Amino acid sequence: MNRSYFLKRLFFALFTVFTILVLNYFLFRIMPGDPVSVLVRNPNMSAEAVAKVRQMFGLDKPWYQQFFIYLKDLTKGNMGNSFIYKKPVAGIITERLMASLLLTILAEIIAIVAGLFLGVVAAWKRGKSIDIAAMGFSLITYAMPTFWLGILMMTFFSVHLRMFPTSGMLSPGMVFVQGFNRWTDIGRHIFLPALTLSLVLIGEYMLIMRSTLIDILTEDYIITAEAKGMDEKSILKKHTLLNAMIPMVTLISMNLGFTITGALQVETVFSWPGLGRLMYDALQARDYPLLQGIFLITGLGVVGANFISDILYGYLDPRVNS
Repeated sequence: MNRSYFLKRLFFALFTVFTILVLNYFLFRIMPGDPVSVLVRNPNMSAEAVAKVRQMFGLDKPWYQQFFIYLKDLTKGNMGNSFIYKKPVAGIITERLMASLLLTILAEIIAIVAGLFLGVVAAWKRGKSIDIAAMGFSLITYAMPTFWLGILMMTFFSVHLRMFPTSGMLSPGMVFVQGFNRWTDIGRHIFLPALTLSLVLIGEYMLIMRSTLIDILTEDYIITAEAKGMDEKSILKKHTLLNAMIPMVTLISMNLGFTITGALQVETVFSWPGLGRLMYDALQARDYPLLQGIFLITGLGVVGANFISDILYGYLDPRVNS
């Protein structure tokens, strides 16, 4: 890979991270409302007590001093303390992050495999009944509101069929002696949220893959390969799929970053203890440190995913390095 290309991508990634840090700090300071009003529930508390609460959380200092303290603490891995949980933000996010990663990665794997397969089949058999069926399925799932789809899944599978639980990550009150039993219980709880989230992503991946493949199949070099007598599988494998994966890499990498907190609706419907739900609760309570931590992790995830996709570009299409 071209070294200058790698260093250029790395510089832009680091610059974007710094921009995120600046915006992440100031974004929540311009929001309406005062976080002290959430921390202080007693309307009869004295002004001296309120001032002490401000001093305790560092809210009595000028904004620029708070900003530099924020940057200094980040270098030590300290994201501050949550206003509502009264615990370090890093620990709270770590607890919820694993649940979100488990849900989103599973949903992404299902969506990538199914979406790419349907896209390839629909493009290769375009205009036929299988293409029409795949297009109809993808358009319906892609346009369907996530929360509504989740409610339908819960009503059918949980209420009528009683096959899967409706909420949570583990059955309350259960003590698991073996790890296998624990993961089996998690699997029963995660099935419906993962299926709901993956169905929405399948439609998106299928439509993009189909459109990209159809454009490639009309290129001159594909017609030349057919004229030389190459069979359909060889043309699909050697000349089309690799080129079609370039836009898909961008889409998948961006979704990997955004889906972590973009699963808010799914996590809310199924009461899944992930970052999406945590972000909603922190926003309601104006918990600045917790919101900053969640947005920072999300931003770093998106930047990291885009950086990886840029590097993959260099391997998939050598022209990008030039």
